[in-house]
Amino acid sequence: MDYVKEHHEIGEEHLHGASLLEESPNYDDWLERIATASDPTIINPDWVTGTTFLVIRTEDQKIVGIINIRHFLNDFLRNYGGHIGYGVRPSERQKGYAGEMLRLGLLFCKSLGLEEVMIACAKDNVASRKTILNAGGVLEREFLHTDGEWVQVYWIELGE
Repeated sequence: MDYVKEHHEIGEEHLHGASLLEESPNYDDWLERIATASDPTIINPDWVTGTTFLVIRTEDQKIVGIINIRHFLNDFLRNYGGHIGYGVRPSERQKGYAGEMLRLGLLFCKSLGLEEVMIACAKDNVASRKTILNAGGVLEREFLHTDGEWVQVYWIELGE
């Protein structure tokens, strides 16, 4: 739960790609939630099947990031979120983790049979925007989210 604490210490209440880790009472309950989300036979009907990956640095076993891959889009995700949500621990940003997470996430999306992937980020999140653009993201639209934040929606074609 240090991962959550570090985000909260800099004022980030919502953890992108973390499958509601910040709302879980403990790590074990969260692991059960993400296991349920990967099973289409028991997932909450308001959610889509997804897979969550932890990015753990081998030398110190520290979680440096989390990425959630949604296997398809429902109406909510088509309008607001996309196939991929990811986040990097604040102290580990600007070290290349996000780019590698997205690269590997896109490979996983391709293994699911997806041909293109939708991904969104806050317009003022320059680092995330650059990561998406470097992965081949093409801006589709911008919109004002209900929380007053401008969001950009990108599509990435997965190709051959």
